[in-house]
Amino acid sequence: MEKDILVLAVESSCDETSVAVIKNGTEILSNVVASQIESHKRFGGVVPEVASRHHVESVTLVFEEALKVANVTWDDIDAITVTEGPGLIGSLLIGINAAKALAFAHDIPLVGVHHIAGHIYANQLVEPLEFPLLALVVSGGHTELVYMKDHYQFEVIGETLDDAVGEAYDKVARTLSLPYPGGPHIDRLAAVGEDTYKLPRVWLDKESYDFSFSGLKSAVINTVHNAKQRGEEIVPENLAASFQASVVEVLVEKTMRAAREYNVKQIIVAGGVSANKGLRKGLEEAVAKDGHIKLTVPPLSLCTDNAAMIGAAGTMAYLKGHRSGMDMNGLSGMELTSL
Repeated sequence: MEKDILVLAVESSCDETSVAVIKNGTEILSNVVASQIESHKRFGGVVPEVASRHHVESVTLVFEEALKVANVTWDDIDAITVTEGPGLIGSLLIGINAAKALAFAHDIPLVGVHHIAGHIYANQLVEPLEFPLLALVVSGGHTELVYMKDHYQFEVIGETLDDAVGEAYDKVARTLSLPYPGGPHIDRLAAVGEDTYKLPRVWLDKESYDFSFSGLKSAVINTVHNAKQRGEEIVPENLAASFQASVVEVLVEKTMRAAREYNVKQIIVAGGVSANKGLRKGLEEAVAKDGHIKLTVPPLSLCTDNAAMIGAAGTMAYLKGHRSGMDMNGLSGMELTSL
């Protein structure tokens, strides 16, 4: 690049209002996140109407703070990138309309970004991507294996047929009367528990890279209900460890098999569940045993939803000539497509 590219990025697909300033798609100048977790805890999950209201209340302040922390003005910004989808439609529209208004007011190009592309490109904020690569996307709404031959070339080779892995974690946590969000609590308990409960590993057919977690979730719920009927005490730490062992074994095995078949140089992990210590350890051990594949996992601050990842992906989309019009709308079921 002849000159530095600065993008202002916006993420509001669920329950975080975030704005970031990213330099050349690799350097974070600011990444401000206004979280709503405390508001949603009492409901045991995200309430769309509440999320939208919080976005409205936070978005202007977050924009101002991101520019201030980055020490830049609107004249320095080359493009505004914003999550176009998928996500909660009300939440998406708050960020999109704010981005469109500012792009129009300051005559700055607007670039819509797929939320999952953002999670994938969060890894570019850690180190350069090496192609071909395989991305394991694990979050509350997604579980996918994405093969990439080059920048912004996405081929989904496997996905969940029912529950996303993060969704399964939250439902199992609720069964164990753990607070929302459930994933970190299950991970914490699993670290001190033992795999003593016989829970299924859902492989589907041996050629498939698809996933299924509904049966595992149901097996946990049935284990708890059957124990209560027999008057037996469930050991939460051991049940959490058994559940996580099943999840990690399937995710790691399918990821490594796909990585070998597609002869990739790098495996990257993307999405909120990439913060899971059990999954990180399982992948690290598998990659070390293989010896030929590089593993990249983003820091915890970039695992959950944030605008920095949208800025990293949006910079690449911008450099590839992608532009969005003022008619851009939120797409709750947006497909991951190549450029």
